This record gives sequence, C-alpha cells and structure tokens, in this order.
Amino acid sequence: MSLLQAILLGLVQGITEFLPVSSSGHLAIFQYIFKVNTDTGMLFEVMLHLGTLIAVCVVFWKDIKKLFIEGIHLLADACINLKTLFSNKFRHGNDAYRRIVTNAYRKFVLLILVTTIPTGIIGIALNGVVDMASSSLLIPGICLIINAIVLLLVGSLPGGRKKVKASGYKEAAAIGIAQGIAVLPGISRSGSTISACLALGFDRNFAVKYSFIASLPAIIGANILELRHLGDAVSSGGNFLYYIIGMIVAGVVGYVCIRIMMYVVSNKKFSYFAYYCAIVGIISLGFNFFAK
Repeated sequence: MSLLQAILLGLVQGITEFLPVSSSGHLAIFQYIFKVNTDTGMLFEVMLHLGTLIAVCVVFWKDIKKLFIEGIHLLADACINLKTLFSNKFRHGNDAYRRIVTNAYRKFVLLILVTTIPTGIIGIALNGVVDMASSSLLIPGICLIINAIVLLLVGSLPGGRKKVKASGYKEAAAIGIAQGIAVLPGISRSGSTISACLALGFDRNFAVKYSFIASLPAIIGANILELRHLGDAVSSGGNFLYYIIGMIVAGVVGYVCIRIMMYVVSNKKFSYFAYYCAIVGIISLGFNFFAK
C-alpha cells in the first residue's frame, strides 16, 4: 500500500461513513466499473473504522462518558437484582429490588442495546445476500435510488420533539432494523437510521446523536476479532505507518462530516444528498445494463 492510497482510503472512509451516501455502495461501484481490487486487508479496514469511531467519541464525548458510567451502574444493579431474585425465591427472603432505569442516560443505554440486537441478527442473516449483491451494479444502483427517495421523503418532515425520555423500546428496535438493512450496498447506515429517527418523531439533533452513538456497538462488534492481527502488522514494518496515517485521516474527516450532518439534519438539507444518490444510482444501472 502506498501513502497516497492510505490517505485516499482514509478520506473515503471518513466521508462515506457519516454522510448519507452509502460507503458500501460506492465501494461496489468502484470495484465493478474500474475492475480494481480494493481489498487492503482486514486490519487496515478495522483501523479506518477505529478512526471514525474515535471521531464519534470526540464529538459526543460527554454523552458517551455518561453512557459508559451509567451502563456500569445499570449492570451492577441488574446483578444485585438477580441475586435478590434467587434469595427471595430459594431462601424465602423478602428483599426489595433496585430500580434499573433511574435517569435518562440509563434508558439511553437500554435503547442502544435494543437497537443493536436486530442490527446484529439482520447483519448475520443478510451476509450471503450482501456478497451476492456486490457482484453486479444492479442491487447497488437500485438501493442508491431507494436511499435517495427515503432522504427526500424524510427531509421534508417537520422536526419532532422526542428525546430519550419520550422514546420507546419498540422505536429503538425499528431503528435497529433500519440499521441492519443498511448492510445492503447502496443503503446508507447514517441515512437510514437518521431517517428512521425522524420518521418516528425524534428531535433532529437527538436523531443525529442517536444514529452515530448506535453505530459504536456495531463497529466494535464487527471488527474486534480482527485486532488479533495487530502484532503481525506491526512486525511487518512499513505498511503499519500508512495504516496509522489512514486512520488519522479517517478520524479527522469523519469529525468534520459528523458536524456537517448535524447541520444538514437541523436545516433539512437532505435533498442535496438525495439528488446525488439518485444520479449515482441511475449511472450504476446504466453501466449494469448497457456497458460491456
């Protein structure tokens, strides 16, 4: 891998991870049209995702810190309640149970967990379909046009008022389904989850926050096993420095794109991305049917 390639891939990752244009769709199109193998190794892909993960953590640091702390306390209280259950059932005790959801951040933790479950199930179920869909431009083209239609429809909706306290677990599951479907090339993860949030009446700023924080478990869960290759990559020398540079580029660009998305959603500017996705989708279908 050259330094230029690492920088370019970092740019692509940072831009397409957070803007509603579908990174997987663009990757499939790039591979098909230019006959280029963009497989740079799982470790590099993990590090690019790590860069964008860090960008999310920087932008929403206060919320993520609170979520982590309250998540630990929530887990501790759940374990104590489990102990109390066994004591009351088998030792004829009469101890009171602790309340689990005591503040908004604890509920936010549970909402994110509920969102993650259908995302994981759908991601596993569609794994084979995704590989097949990426072998031509038909599915990416259709999905990009669908993505454009969704962005146009949702972009015109009035802003809702729901935040954590008014949000339900059924709504969290619906957002998880939207996030799971976004594994299809051409469907944007950020676009689908933010659209789902807005359609469910979420506050616009909270919709962006929810979308990007909900991406953290998916990113971590999908890539954590690949960290076992870290030692081999370090020992191989040269390329690892380029991996680091690509990760930094992805993180910096990702940070900027998160800020852009916050402006886009707040000011109902989805239409620009919708038109772009529609054009790219039509071009993809043209290549699929007419290019030799």
